[in-house]
Order: sequence, then C-alpha cells, then structure tokens
Amino acid sequence: MINDMDVRMKKTVEKTKELLATIRTGRANPDILSKLQVDYYGTKVSLQQVASVSVPESRVLMLNIFDKGAVQSVEKAITSSEINLTPLTDGTVIRLRIPELTEERRKDLVKQVKKQCEDGKVSIRNIRRDYMDTLKSQEKNKDISEDEVKILQNDAQKITDKCIEEIDKISQEKEVEIMKV
Repeated sequence: MINDMDVRMKKTVEKTKELLATIRTGRANPDILSKLQVDYYGTKVSLQQVASVSVPESRVLMLNIFDKGAVQSVEKAITSSEINLTPLTDGTVIRLRIPELTEERRKDLVKQVKKQCEDGKVSIRNIRRDYMDTLKSQEKNKDISEDEVKILQNDAQKITDKCIEEIDKISQEKEVEIMKV
C-alpha cells in the first residue's frame, strides 16, 4: 500500500516536470510544442506525428513537415495556440523564432512556475492524506496495530518530504532558466 502511494507521488512529480517543460523560457525548446494538436485530414493528431522538430539555433525551432498537405494545418495549429509564435514557412519547413523575453514576462513566467509547483505539492499532500486516512481506518478496524501505524506514517512522511523537495528543486532550476538573460 505504501508502494502505491510512492508511485502516485512520483507520477505527480513527473507530471509537474512535464507541465514545466511546456513553459517557454526564451530559448528554443521542442517541449513547448508537445501538446500541439494538428488537424490532419479531419483528425486531430499530435505535431510529432506530422513533423520532426529540431533546434538549429538557440532561439529557433525548425519543423520538417512529412506531408506537404499538412503544412497549412500545422501553421494554423501554431497560430491558434497559446505559444504566441509566428511560423515562417519555406516549402515543407517551418521555422519558429523565439523572441527575447522581457523582464516583466520573465516574472510572470516565474509566477506560473511557482503556481504549477504548488499545485504539484498540494497533490502530493492529498495523496499522503488519503494514505493516512486509510491507515487510521485499518487501525480502527484492528487490521494493523498502533505501532505499525506509527512506523507507516513515518515512512509516508519521509516519501512525501522527498517528493516535495524534488518539486522544489525542479522549480528552482526552471526559475534560474527563465531569469537567465
């Protein structure tokens, strides 16, 4: 049962990492396109299914579209998305130039990172709370002893602290990446 809690918490940490990877930092990062959906002949597909993404320069993303018929759909998906980038098309190649971030925008992004990380920490605490409630009900039903409950609660707290510490570390790294000029 504690293994289940551990797995759920680690998944929460991974999900937080994935969410932070999609935040634009002023450097070209293919992860900002990871959630982009393209209308490909009437079907919504991920961008990775219709194009390969590379980083030829530090502030340029280059998309090589596999099917010439999908170029317009990819352009439309990019312009209608929240990433606020303008596609420059040359045949089946689309270039996305990442603009330099202003100081105000950097601060907004740091706030966004902190909110995402706080949400992750809240999820971890909720998982711990559910586990603790389960332990208490098992103790009440005489399924486990009071000593076992204390030991398991201590173990759960250690796992929780470790996961929250990991989210804090991820948050600090992302903030440094955003604030680099």
